[in-house]
Amino acid sequence: MPTIRETLNRIKWASPSGLSDCEIVIVHRGVPGDLKTIKGSTIKDVAPRAMLIEEKGEEIVIPYHRIRVIRKGSMVVWEKKSRGV
Repeated sequence: MPTIRETLNRIKWASPSGLSDCEIVIVHRGVPGDLKTIKGSTIKDVAPRAMLIEEKGEEIVIPYHRIRVIRKGSMVVWEKKSRGV
């Protein structure tokens, strides 16, 4: 399975719209359900260990281990597999 970074870079460079029509679901403690959806258009960099987004004029680092789902349109292109207990 490709890594999160490989998946994001493939979408960024292979798609005419880049990451703009993607949604990334991340773990975000304190919001309902502890999950937050980020629009691909806010992604400024797909760095080696994290993606950098810009929200309200502020640059935020999102480590890849917090990403749960990557969607392009209605299609899930990457999803974290849950570990059995």
